[in-house]
Amino acid sequence: MLDIKQIRLEPEKYRKGLSAKGSEEKLDELLTLDGERRSIVSEADQLKGLRNRVTEEIAALKKNKQSADEKIREMRQVGEKIKELDNKVKEIEEKLMDIVVILPNIPHESVKIGRSAEENEVVKFWGEKPAYDFPLKDHLEIGDSLGIIDFHRSSKISGAGFPMYVGAGAKLERSIINFMLDFHTQKHDYKEIFPPFLVNRDSAFGTGQLPKLEEDMYHTDEDDLFLIPTAEVPVTNIHRDEILQENKLPIKYTAYSGCFRREAGSYGKDTRGLSRVHQFNKVEMVRFTTPESSYIAHEELLQDAEEILQALKLHYRVVSLCSGDMSFAAAKCYDIEIWAPASQKYFEVSSVSNFEDFQARRANIRYRRNSDGKVGYVHTLNGSGVATPRLMIALLETYQTDEGKVLVPEALQSYTGFSLIKGENG
Repeated sequence: MLDIKQIRLEPEKYRKGLSAKGSEEKLDELLTLDGERRSIVSEADQLKGLRNRVTEEIAALKKNKQSADEKIREMRQVGEKIKELDNKVKEIEEKLMDIVVILPNIPHESVKIGRSAEENEVVKFWGEKPAYDFPLKDHLEIGDSLGIIDFHRSSKISGAGFPMYVGAGAKLERSIINFMLDFHTQKHDYKEIFPPFLVNRDSAFGTGQLPKLEEDMYHTDEDDLFLIPTAEVPVTNIHRDEILQENKLPIKYTAYSGCFRREAGSYGKDTRGLSRVHQFNKVEMVRFTTPESSYIAHEELLQDAEEILQALKLHYRVVSLCSGDMSFAAAKCYDIEIWAPASQKYFEVSSVSNFEDFQARRANIRYRRNSDGKVGYVHTLNGSGVATPRLMIALLETYQTDEGKVLVPEALQSYTGFSLIKGENG
């Protein structure tokens, strides 16, 4: 959530930032309401000061057995006026909150201003695109021919967009998750969390899913709970309404979760196979840092996610998102896109975001500075480390053999217990 005080002090900075995300239309209304609120508060404070002084005068008159009736009548009128002004302030504050909760975070100064993904910038490639001397199958053909992914039966169970892994495919999926959790906890020193997969409204509001993105979430009406779209939501909310100590920062968590998304805005996008699904698995990384260190942490978080793909020897690129392609809450974001050789395209497998204090303000996550004991908001960051469906696409297509089998990357073999997927019983 943006700070109204900062918007008031630097309106043009926020106008430019909101415009970069296509959301500047409510700024003037917010500033007008804020001006009205401050004016009314000032008037009410003056009347409250007058009431306090006259109350003392009334007490003195009564003590001296003098009539205070006229002043008491005047103060009744003043009290009614104060009540009227306080009600107006409350109404305006509700209108202000209705606006501020739908305003996105503004982009960091290093972010390129752009309207769509076409203006994103590739900042890094790792590895080489693999070459083959035989016709390639895409992940749908591989999954079907080896009997390791069953979209037909899963759609019978739940509908389209809910994949089901079978046999060696299920073992491979579980192995990828365990490998990533071990990698982040043992090599990158994250603390593992196994979070709830359902969250309340306060949690979804804290990370920025509500109210703007509610249509993309699965909701249970009776309990008013939401299935999580990412472990970022419950894990970030671990410290909601808390004051952390600076000497305990940074805090680094990693978590596996199932993720559930309606993909309400995916009409017209590639939805074949595992490329865009409603339920998927993901290992997430979340950090809480001081404002001074958050952009160093952002680069470290990116590297932590990259090392997963490097360990699996999969070609990828890193993309710096322009302002118009970033999420609602992000101030800066990198996407890691993995190469799928049969599909002949890059698929996003990780978004690594710095939210600065945007989520912390919504979730009221603060820290106490060592130097002077003052309290401020932490910066929160998160990164996929990584999501499995598109990773599975790239892995199956990259490691396929001319015999129609799939090699298991060396880094995963101790988890799978096999080095080659031969078929449903392999």
